[in-house]
Amino acid sequence: MSDSSLLNEMVDAFKCLPGVGARTAQRMSFHLLEHDREAGLRLASAIQEAIEKIGHCESCRTLTEHDLCKICSNANRDASKLCIVENPSDVIALEQATDYRGYYFVLMGKLSPLDGIGPEQLGLDLLEKRLESGEVAELILATNPTIEGEVTAHYLHELAAKQGVQATRIAHGVPVGGELDYVDSGTLSHAFDGRRAY
Repeated sequence: MSDSSLLNEMVDAFKCLPGVGARTAQRMSFHLLEHDREAGLRLASAIQEAIEKIGHCESCRTLTEHDLCKICSNANRDASKLCIVENPSDVIALEQATDYRGYYFVLMGKLSPLDGIGPEQLGLDLLEKRLESGEVAELILATNPTIEGEVTAHYLHELAAKQGVQATRIAHGVPVGGELDYVDSGTLSHAFDGRRAY
């Protein structure tokens, strides 16, 4: 590695990204410095502006530049349906893959007491107020099928039951194009238990 402390700082800065280790961070740094300094300046400017201007939606907690995100400010959506997801990227995935037209609530994580993540960190007080309003008829639990995601879904189901709101869980199972002998036993078990009329 070069003796440049600025280069070392740049490499260390790239290592904060998920999946980027020392070698990848070094390659990214050298690429920008050797081949595309203008792109590096655009990247730095875009990151700085995003960090300074993007916050959380006051209603659903997703990332946005405004007080309310584009979805929450759309009065044409179905207010009786509220889909709970772990991350803002889950909202994008559901919007692109489904015809769901209700609202969302983004937890920004999942319950994990060992990591110090409880109901307060997930904004569940705000969610409880939305459920108390009586507007939500169905709470769609779309947390990931991990242990923490399942615990979170169970907690949310109980929260909904206290308010008399129906809670549903997205189906988990065999992916389209998948073959049964390649599917792990947990996924196969979920798929078999969640079977429905054809």
